[in-house]
Amino acid sequence: MTAIRPERLGADRAVPEKTGPEVFAPNRKSAEKMGTADQAAAATFEGEIREFVRRDVALLRQQRLDGEAAAGPIADNLSALIRRVSGASMEEIDRVILELQGVRDMLRHEGDRVGREIAGYASLNHAAMTAMKVIADSVMQWKNASGNRPAG
Repeated sequence: MTAIRPERLGADRAVPEKTGPEVFAPNRKSAEKMGTADQAAAATFEGEIREFVRRDVALLRQQRLDGEAAAGPIADNLSALIRRVSGASMEEIDRVILELQGVRDMLRHEGDRVGREIAGYASLNHAAMTAMKVIADSVMQWKNASGNRPAG
């Protein structure tokens, strides 16, 4: 396998490669060889390019300035739109909050009611158990009393 050394690439070339804008720029020697008509045409062409760039830059600056000046009313319109949209959303959120608070209050009241009902059932259960105990004791006494009597 042969290794290629980067420093050897292009070593056979007599002229070093140009980089950057020099690649596209005309040689001074070739400019000297051009005739006066060609030089005038080149100068005119360069002038037109410069003028085109100048107008383009001026137009971009003007658009940027117009954009900044117009941004005020657009920002105001955008702010108003956001206020309208957010206002409707905020009203909806407030309505939902009020509904949730109503549900919370209803659940509290229902919890209190269920607690009272459970306390009532517990009290009733206690009373029923007490009554059943009294009845059971009475029945036991009657059985014992009838069991002690002589059969007749």
